Amino acid sequence: MTWPSEVLSVTDLARRVPHSLGGRFLLGIAGPPGAGKSTLSERLGAELTRAGRPAVIAPMDGYHLRNDVLRARGALHRKGEPDTFDAAAFVTDLRTLRATPIGADLPWPLFDRAVDEPTEGGVLVRDEEVVVVEGNYLLLTDAQAPGWAEVRGLLDACWYLDAPREILTERLLHRHTAGGWSATEARIKVTDSDLRNADLVAASRDRADLVLAAAGQGYRIS
Repeated sequence: MTWPSEVLSVTDLARRVPHSLGGRFLLGIAGPPGAGKSTLSERLGAELTRAGRPAVIAPMDGYHLRNDVLRARGALHRKGEPDTFDAAAFVTDLRTLRATPIGADLPWPLFDRAVDEPTEGGVLVRDEEVVVVEGNYLLLTDAQAPGWAEVRGLLDACWYLDAPREILTERLLHRHTAGGWSATEARIKVTDSDLRNADLVAASRDRADLVLAAAGQGYRIS
């Protein structure tokens, strides 16, 4: 007999985030583009804060290379792939985040979808006990994409959020068309770049501490 896997509420998930003695707990939320990582991170951060454990979201997306840099490299059409991020700066800032005591200011970049560019110091990490680090490539090895292997060791734990390919496709198409792309442009971007990224990220899934998939308002352990 096959038993159904466990479904956890966001409250249940928040209770699974350990306390870190004398410092911050850095929790990674990895997964393919379109899986809902940002939504899970925001819900989890809000629940941790409500439960008396102040949390902040520090996404990987703020480390996108700027469009003029990508354009000069002929890589703008591949934006979102591992080499279109400043992985070295991301690793450096994660190290700084681990070393910075709670209460000290640490600006963290965000990504502004409205202008399709990163914004320096988009969020300020200061008093939070938990930092939720969200991004596609947190579990990659250097064999999969050079420059990313150190990330996993700088996180105290890393969860992986999965989603069926058809859902990823639907969400990504909507994301690109909502951003002003034509239906044809969006389809090419999704099939030629985004879903290849999803396959790359999926190969890192086994290195996660916990694998989840959305199930209604909760998350099923896979």
